[in-house]
Amino acid sequence: MSKVIHIPLDERPCNLQYPQALANMTDMEMVVPGRELLGEMKKPAKVTLLHNWLKDEAKQADYLIVSIDMLIYGGIVPSRLHTLTLQDCLKSLEIIQEIKRVNPSLKVFAYNLIMRVPAYSSSEEEPDYYEQYGEYIYRLGWLTDKKEQNLADNEELEEYTKILEMLPEEVKWDYFERRKVNHSVTSQILQMVDSELIDYLIIPLDDNSEYGFTAKEQRQLMLEVDRKNLLDRIAIYPGADEIACTLFARVFCESHSYTPEIALRYSSTKGPFIIPRYEDRSLSESIKSHITAAGGVIVRDENQNNVLLMVHSPAEGQKYMAESSFAMEKRHRSYFSEVNIREFVQAMKHQLGKGINVALADVAICNGGDHSLLQLLQKQGILGDLLAYAGWNTNGNTMGTVVAHAIIASYYKGEETLPYHEKASRTFFYSRLVEDWGYQSVVRKYVSYEVLPTMGLTPRYLGGHLEEVTELVNRKMEGFIEKYLFDLNEGSIQINDVHLPWKRMFEVGFTLSLNEKMEKVEKSL
Repeated sequence: MSKVIHIPLDERPCNLQYPQALANMTDMEMVVPGRELLGEMKKPAKVTLLHNWLKDEAKQADYLIVSIDMLIYGGIVPSRLHTLTLQDCLKSLEIIQEIKRVNPSLKVFAYNLIMRVPAYSSSEEEPDYYEQYGEYIYRLGWLTDKKEQNLADNEELEEYTKILEMLPEEVKWDYFERRKVNHSVTSQILQMVDSELIDYLIIPLDDNSEYGFTAKEQRQLMLEVDRKNLLDRIAIYPGADEIACTLFARVFCESHSYTPEIALRYSSTKGPFIIPRYEDRSLSESIKSHITAAGGVIVRDENQNNVLLMVHSPAEGQKYMAESSFAMEKRHRSYFSEVNIREFVQAMKHQLGKGINVALADVAICNGGDHSLLQLLQKQGILGDLLAYAGWNTNGNTMGTVVAHAIIASYYKGEETLPYHEKASRTFFYSRLVEDWGYQSVVRKYVSYEVLPTMGLTPRYLGGHLEEVTELVNRKMEGFIEKYLFDLNEGSIQINDVHLPWKRMFEVGFTLSLNEKMEKVEKSL
């Protein structure tokens, strides 16, 4: 049995537990740091203790999947807040060289984010001054990038000058110094790939856009990757919290000599060409990156493949894309004229009837599954026949999760089977439906906009009512399961340990039990 060490991006379920759920489906062992070593949101992990844990585990391991942001800064949010010098960061990186010296056969699969630039003013996950200056910093990045490419018009140049003069010197120094350090660290990571200390690297673009500081740094890194001739070992594309799932799928494919063939089908003719909200490239190009990074290849034949990935896509991108919080009547008209759910479901039903492995990437709206599509699939009686599903947060988050699950599940649809694979795979599948559809698109919307305002609360501030709100979320999620996931081939669903990881409404954690013929099979998610 191959041993995989996983150093997660942070302690939330999507980063810590989703990859574990995938590993539980396989014949590979995954070990992760104890929760006590990890941080909480702005509180960084105990990096020194984490390094010591890694040294012990790496002595007898086959693979390491490691978040550089956790290894150096203590997590994704601390990577945007730290005051470390470049020397401090490079010192932490020496841990990789050290464990490789002890275990030369250890293969290292790493990921290192380009620091994001949110388009809104909020200090929730950013420095305190982002509450006041966030939108201006975002605009400054956009305008700086256009200016340096000689693409800015006179009006934009005037706005650039005004913002630069308006931002306090201490804000500019803090922000740009941190970006400089983080970018220099990533450049050093490229060198470690070149010297074969790192076997494969993904540089995810978190909440990025067509222009800006992230876009500028991405181009600089791409040029460096090209100069070093490392295009086969370094991928740069939109994503963040799903990357560990992608890297585990790649590790799985490598260790099992498996190259899954994946065909694509869209719910909108325009789908492949739109640029999703929070990303910088067309949906089709983004999907190519996710499948390639996970170890798969894209094929054209919908009938001869390992997985048919059905992509529920919007027809208009960026600001025209709907959010799960939007009322149906607020959606852009293209959702009713350029996205054909009826045909999409009919095609899905037809292919499932032929025994094709169908996975559903639900990316037509952001931050949750499309209730219209999913309730129709449930009504048609084919929802439970899907191989894999995801529909959470951004396109990248969804795509990386569903592709990774589909790859692993498709492998075990072949000749090789494990006694526990099917239970583990279906548990994760139903967990995605409960969270991505039930919580994100139904329960969260109701609680956030119908209940919290009457309590004087907001989705990002629950004050002293965390326990009360959590109990309400629990009841509403159970009600969703009773209404939409009551008639399963596998039995019945039970959820426990419902909690709000960062004391806000944005994400939820829980354990899901799939009760099959009175037998309770628990998997923690």
